[in-house]
Amino acid sequence: MPLAEIVRLSAEHLWLVAVAVFVAVAIAAPSAVILVRRARLRRWTLGVVNVVQTVPSLAVFGFLLPIPFLGGVGKTTAIVALILYALLPILRNMVVGILGVNAGVRESAVAMGMTGRQILWGVELPLAFPTILAGIRIATVTTIGTATIAAAIGGGGLGTFVFRGIAMADTKTILAGAVPAALMAIAADEALGWIERRYSS
Repeated sequence: MPLAEIVRLSAEHLWLVAVAVFVAVAIAAPSAVILVRRARLRRWTLGVVNVVQTVPSLAVFGFLLPIPFLGGVGKTTAIVALILYALLPILRNMVVGILGVNAGVRESAVAMGMTGRQILWGVELPLAFPTILAGIRIATVTTIGTATIAAAIGGGGLGTFVFRGIAMADTKTILAGAVPAALMAIAADEALGWIERRYSS
C-alpha cells in the first residue's frame, strides 16, 4: 500500500472520529444537566439511547441513508451514525457522574449561598469529571472501530482499505486499514486513560 494513501485515510478516519465525539459531547453535556433534574425523562431518554446502541452499526448506517437532508451516501450520514453510537457512553457517564456527587457536598455548597449554576460548574462537574472522561474514553475507542464501517456508505477513512481488501480477497489490503485503526484506538485509550488517572489521583 502507498504510504501516502495510508496517511491520508488515517487522517480522514481521525477527522470522522473527532467530529463525531466532539458533537456527541456537545449534545450530551446540556442533555445530562437536564436529565439529572428530571428522573422520569432520564429513564426514557437513556432507554431510547440504549436501544440505538443495540442496533448493529451497519444497520444504523443503512437506516440513515434514505433520510432527507442527510445527503445519502457520504460523510454526513457516516458522522450522524457515529454520533449516535458515541452518545450513549458519554451521556450515561455524565449523568452517573453528576448524580454520584455526595449529597453532603451539595448541601454545603447551598449553605455557602452558591446558586444552582455555581454548584454545577464549581462543584458537580469538577467532581464528576473523572467519570465523564471515562465515558469519553469509551466512546472514542469504540467510535474508532465503528468508523471503519463508514467506508461502506462512502464515508472514507481506513475502512476503505478493509472493504477493498475484502472485495479483492487481499489480506495485506485489509491489514493496511485494520492495523492503523487498531493502533489509533490503542493510542487514544492510553492517552485518555493517562488523563483520567491524573484527575482521579
